[in-house]
Amino acid sequence: MVGVRLDEEGMEGTELSDKPKYWFNLKTKQVEEGLKSSSLDRIGPFDTPEEATNAEATVAARSEEWKKQDAEEA
Repeated sequence: MVGVRLDEEGMEGTELSDKPKYWFNLKTKQVEEGLKSSSLDRIGPFDTPEEATNAEATVAARSEEWKKQDAEEA
């Protein structure tokens, strides 16, 4: 089954599927399966626990890429 899930704030979140999604909790520095903590404290979703473990590095790399793109467009 595939659909759209709303998180606790009513915002569009993860797709509904048979596969669990993983999140990285910024406060606890732990990987969580599903929507367990506040959206303010988590990064995700990720398809695997390993991807979630590397969430901070992934976000930092994407941020650097966006900075480069913005500089090129300016």
